[in-house]
Amino acid sequence: MNAIPISLSDYVLSGGGANGESYNHKADPSVMLKLYFPGKIRQPLDEMQLARKVYDLGIPTPEPGEYVVTEDGRYGIRFHRIVGKKSYARAVGDEPQRVGEYAAEFAQMCLQLHAVRVDTTQFENVKDRYYRLLEENPFFSAPEKDKLGRFIADAPDSDGAIHGDLQFGNAIFAGDKRYFIDLGDFCYGYNLFDIGMVYLCCCLSGEDFIREAFHMPKSVSRQFWAAFAPVYFGPDRPLRDIDEEVGPYAGLKTLIIERDTKCPMPEFREKLIPILR
Repeated sequence: MNAIPISLSDYVLSGGGANGESYNHKADPSVMLKLYFPGKIRQPLDEMQLARKVYDLGIPTPEPGEYVVTEDGRYGIRFHRIVGKKSYARAVGDEPQRVGEYAAEFAQMCLQLHAVRVDTTQFENVKDRYYRLLEENPFFSAPEKDKLGRFIADAPDSDGAIHGDLQFGNAIFAGDKRYFIDLGDFCYGYNLFDIGMVYLCCCLSGEDFIREAFHMPKSVSRQFWAAFAPVYFGPDRPLRDIDEEVGPYAGLKTLIIERDTKCPMPEFREKLIPILR
């Protein structure tokens, strides 16, 4: 796939993240640009191709447009822009009194996502992704890696859709329409590998991070999880039992976070203690 040359002068910066920046088109409000930092070429191409396959599954996500390159050699993807969008994280931060309502909507979105069955020849197995992350991690000992590997292997198998970075900042709404965004880690497998990220963001992350990333105090993010869980898992299960089941899958997310931060994350590793005993 050849990249289409564009001029960044046609866009205005709208946000940033770990891998790049987002821009809105100055003249066409229906166009947004996800532009990666310099030196990243293959990553946006892979995400472009993955985004198209996910969109073709019928999963509600902004339609991907073209693979592009700017004058200074930065690569990115153009998407159909959802005008007037708001993330569930931002919505809860703005209206904490509606946390239960927003958590229930997000839980229904997650149930619908995980009900989608995928062609397993077209996407990566979440277990294979975690085996690779485990192998590359320098902070766990060989015996610890063996125990974690056995836990991953023993998790149920599934051909269900997995977002890969499922948290309430990566689901948006505009009017009565709902969308998932940032599906660059989309794969397939057991749903708790996905729900672990919801739990981590709501309950395990630190106060400062939650306020900066999700626009709310940790007390409200915990309320979000307490309202999310009975909708997703059913109203008859005690929250403590749900937390105990989901906790190890949240702990496994430390493999991703330690890869990115390049240091051990004890606050998340605590949930791996039952596995590592």
